[in-house]
Amino acid sequence: MTSRQHHSRHRTLVILGAGGDLAARLLLPGVGQAVEAGRAVDLEVIGVGIDRMSTEHWRSRVAESFSAGGATGADVDHVRATTTYLALDVTVPADLERLLAACSGVPTLYFAVPPAIAIAACEALAGIDLPDDTILALEKPFGTDLASARSFNRTLSRLLPESQIHRVDHFLGKSTVLNLLGLRFANRIFEPVWNAQNIESVEIVFEERLGLEGRAGYYDGAGALIDMIQSHLLLVLALVAIEPPSSLEPDDLRGAMAQALRATRPVPDGGAHSSRRARYTAGDVDGRRFPSYADEPGVDPVRGTETLAEMSLMIDNWRWAGVPFTLRSGKAMGGTRKEIVVSFKPVPHLPTGFAGQAPPDRLTISLSPDEMQLDININGAGDPFALDRVSLHTAFAEGELGPYGEVLAGILSDDPTLSVRGDVVEECWRIVRPVLDAWSRGEVPLDEYTAGTAGPQSWTTPGASA
Repeated sequence: MTSRQHHSRHRTLVILGAGGDLAARLLLPGVGQAVEAGRAVDLEVIGVGIDRMSTEHWRSRVAESFSAGGATGADVDHVRATTTYLALDVTVPADLERLLAACSGVPTLYFAVPPAIAIAACEALAGIDLPDDTILALEKPFGTDLASARSFNRTLSRLLPESQIHRVDHFLGKSTVLNLLGLRFANRIFEPVWNAQNIESVEIVFEERLGLEGRAGYYDGAGALIDMIQSHLLLVLALVAIEPPSSLEPDDLRGAMAQALRATRPVPDGGAHSSRRARYTAGDVDGRRFPSYADEPGVDPVRGTETLAEMSLMIDNWRWAGVPFTLRSGKAMGGTRKEIVVSFKPVPHLPTGFAGQAPPDRLTISLSPDEMQLDININGAGDPFALDRVSLHTAFAEGELGPYGEVLAGILSDDPTLSVRGDVVEECWRIVRPVLDAWSRGEVPLDEYTAGTAGPQSWTTPGASA
């Protein structure tokens, strides 16, 4: 049996924080998709929150979320019709015991709650007897810094084995991110040149037009670096940079990702010269007026939280020595650049006689939509020795499930492949710590950019300032 074949045990998915936006907008639609696809069978769902809610109201919310995710069918209807809701405090051991007693199947506790509550709930779980096969699924961020991540991992290790702990990062469920594996390891034209001898630089960029969208309470304490780069984009980097694993089984793939991240550091040493940060001022994005970030409801301007962050990294191993990796993410931007850009080195010698330039080849893998483009040089029309630039373009096939559906299907089938391992979490915090320390010392200025633009005018070239 492979890790991606279904384990048909009766399961109880318990959604802690069921009344929140995350559960309604992302988590429940993913549950519906997994059920409809037959990748979450024999499932009951229990919603849990601190506020009281009738079972009828809860089932109506579940139905709306299933419908929003496009999930239909008899199995989906059965889950919706049988789901229940419990009002309790997940940080109180007695309430957690009552919750576990309500589970008729393998308890799978999904923490769709703020990090502080998740940590308190796990500490409360240490005071009760957990069924041996209990599964824990936790949303990012995993801790608030390296020390807290290590402490949280120690707490979790006292509860259950690592194989029963799923740290959820939905970026690993994106079909484009998963397609990196097939692109690299199933194509001889890419893998032999996927190294420092042939690649000049790599950019991983995720810019969006959206602003805070009601998330100021979380975002103002995190910022772009922690919200996106420390988690999502570093995991994408790991998949771009990994050595070929012997298999795609969880231990092999996640071990290769951890190895790549262990070799990663800011460039040069220290965060002051390897990073930039900025926040938006008032402006228009697609006809929508944004106030300055400092004036957004729920924002404390004294914190100096950034809405655009960039850092450059090096990977100290044989494959990548000397190749800069630039990670960048921002909100309220003028465009939606969401892509991985692999820029190859120029050819070592261009024969004389060609007319025109031969810019280096470039591979662009879009994170949204699921597309890929390879820019190369060929002989153009007319003069056979004139070089033309052409783009080869293809679209990736869409995955059967959306990112949350894919990740949930793994959780509900005992497959940790798309879950973040504890040591990987700690490596991601280690990598960004020099930058966060430099920012806290005021060594990197907080630039500004008008909402709806490409960023600060001083950021005239990609890559961190030296």
